[in-house]
Amino acid sequence: MANEQNLRMFTSDQNREEAAKNGAKGGVASGEARRRKRDIRLAMEALLEKSYKGKGGEEFSGAEAIALKQMEKALKGDAKAFELVRDTAGQKPVEKIAVAEVSQDILDEVEKAVLEDE
Repeated sequence: MANEQNLRMFTSDQNREEAAKNGAKGGVASGEARRRKRDIRLAMEALLEKSYKGKGGEEFSGAEAIALKQMEKALKGDAKAFELVRDTAGQKPVEKIAVAEVSQDILDEVEKAVLEDE
């Protein structure tokens, strides 16, 4: 992860060629990181598609096996597993945030009402 100590800023001490060389190093490192992430993603996709045998001899894909385990946990009362099952099934509640402009007069009225109650 980048932080202030790892960054080398372009300064007048650094000529254009050195700056280009340092930029190229960053590009190479970025490419390596992208390739690592791609390889992990492809490996996970392969594991999800792979066929697994259950205890009763039935066959499941990796994704089906994970879904089944999460459903079992949810039925036992695991709230996080319930949320995962619900959200994955497309039943996640809609989260909306409304932003409204309120005039200062209304804010003053609300503040006055609150202070009167105290």
